[in-house]
Order: sequence, then structure tokens, then C-alpha cells
Amino acid sequence: MLHDLPRLLAFADTLANAARAAILPFFRAPHVCENKGGARFDPVTEADQASERAMRALIEREFPEHDILGEEYGGTLATSGYQWILDPIDGTRAFIAGLPTWGVLIGLYHDGAPLIGVMDQPYLDERYRGWMSGANVIARGETKPLKTRACATLSEAILSTTDPYLFVGDETEAFASARAVAKLTRFGCDCYAYSMLASGHIDCVIESGLKPFDIAALIPIVTGAGGGVLSWAGGDASKGGRVLAFGDARLRDQALIQLRTVR
Repeated sequence: MLHDLPRLLAFADTLANAARAAILPFFRAPHVCENKGGARFDPVTEADQASERAMRALIEREFPEHDILGEEYGGTLATSGYQWILDPIDGTRAFIAGLPTWGVLIGLYHDGAPLIGVMDQPYLDERYRGWMSGANVIARGETKPLKTRACATLSEAILSTTDPYLFVGDETEAFASARAVAKLTRFGCDCYAYSMLASGHIDCVIESGLKPFDIAALIPIVTGAGGGVLSWAGGDASKGGRVLAFGDARLRDQALIQLRTVR
């Protein structure tokens, strides 16, 4: 099937613009924040909710036949047709701490497979856009192509994960194994780490426990920039779970060796 990628990307930009307008008044300003509950603090803010409502309203008006899955207002992962997969603020913990490493994630799947993705960081005025054969960044009025960098070995790699305490059981040991080999590891970057990978600044991102809306937008960005996103078992990562993102296929194979120690 031929997709009208220019139109879909332009509409994803429209969604990102609407999310920006909804979110920025709340950043580093007073806002309501609640805990969704669970074993760990899981915040949701009025900015998250306003962002998703704004995007949903536009999709329902422009593409009423498309499905929607969003972090705050639900939905189920579709296996046919077009589906917009929204994380209105990925990195809400960073958002409430005043750190600019959060982003708006807008993914579009077709028949359950990633098609396009946008990661927008409104405060920094950076928008990372990807389709499965290309990617670019629009930052402060300038558009540039995205390209991952060469990194032959894990020992040369800059590695990132959001929080090592989010790994459970054998995952903790598997990540520690990869970290012990890597040249440098950075924490707390959420979706921004994947954008830095696509930009050629980070080489590898390792995460676990992801939902589809955590990764849907990022797969086309990383893949379009020349990298890849897989599960720890080396398979499809489009539904989330344990995820490895990499910029160089040589690095992929070495990282998977470390991560396959998990049972």
C-alpha cells in the first residue's frame, strides 16, 4: 500500500504544534500533578491530559477513520488500518522536576507496523521526525538530516537508560553487564536519549517495561537515521517491553549478547 507520507508527516507536525501550545504554559510553572498509583510513583499532570486531548480532537476531526491509542485516555493496539499512538509527555518525572529531557511522542502505525514518528521537545524548540527510510530534525528554524554514527564495539559506546532502578529481576544483571563494557553511561533522558542516538551523539539505549506509546514514535526516528530498535531477544519491539536501540549494527550484536543473559 502506498502511503501519503508528506501529508501524514505534516499532520503529525500539526499534532505536535497543538501539544506544544497545551503543555508549555505548565512547564516550570504551577500545575496539578497526581499519582496514578502502583508500586512506584507514576505521575500524571494536567499538561499530559491537555496535550493528549488536543491531539485526539485533531485526529478525530481530520482522520475519523483512524484508531487512537494514548497513554492518558486509553485505547488498544490495532492490528489493521492506521493508528496514532500518543504519549502526550514522555518523561513526566523530568517535566515535574523542571528538566527539559521530556518530549511529546507521536507515532503512526499501519497494520500494526511503525510508519512515521515525531518526538517534539517544545521548550528547546527541537522536533525529531522519522519515517522508515529517513529522518530529520527541525531545531530553532533549521532543518537537518539525522544520521547515527559508526560505533564498532560496545567498549567504545555511549549507553543510556532512563533509570537503572526500573529494571527488575535478571534484567538488572543484564543491564549491569552491558554497562560494565560500555565506555560511558548516562541516565534520566527518557525519549531524548533516542533522539540523541538518531543525531549521532549516543550509541545505544537499553530499556525495559515499555508500553507501545513509549516506543512507537521512536522506532521510525532511529530506523530512519540508520539505526535500529529490537527486543532484547532480537525481535520486534513495536509493542514495547524490553527494548534495545542502536546506531550501528556491529554494536547491536554485542549488546544482544549481554542482554540475552536474562531469563
